[in-house]
Amino acid sequence: MGGNSPCASCKLLRRRCAKDCIFAPYFPSDDPHKFAIVHKVFGASNVSKMLQELPVHQRADAVSSLVYEANARVRDPVYGCVGAISYLQNQVSQLQMQLAVAQAEILCIQMQHEPVMPTPQMDPEDKSFLLQNSLPQYLNFGSSSNVIQYDSLKRETIFEDMIS
Repeated sequence: MGGNSPCASCKLLRRRCAKDCIFAPYFPSDDPHKFAIVHKVFGASNVSKMLQELPVHQRADAVSSLVYEANARVRDPVYGCVGAISYLQNQVSQLQMQLAVAQAEILCIQMQHEPVMPTPQMDPEDKSFLLQNSLPQYLNFGSSSNVIQYDSLKRETIFEDMIS
């Protein structure tokens, strides 16, 4: 930046850092890796154009996003951030399934310890009516096809364990 040391982008590109350098506020000279990875993935010209098209108050967030995406692209050239997002979504789905199974197990234990008062129209030995009324709320896993298949398998297993 003028008389001071050049920003990371100007150092990497081996040019004089002008007073109004668009990169200087976002790529300081003490963090050269930050610009190097963004330059490698997007190119300095493209980053410059993106930053110039944004209002000044949004540029820092844009640079942060570009750095994150560039790091993700280097780690996973095919999927980038989408791969990380998909991984995290799968992890959330698995944890939701584990939670639902644990809640169903808790419900099973609670039902085994609580006396059920039979009504005239139900058989006191048949506990399947309890499953129909209270268990499905704990087994709502989501809408993806893999989850639904797993959901069906888990329901069958839980139903078999509870009925027997």
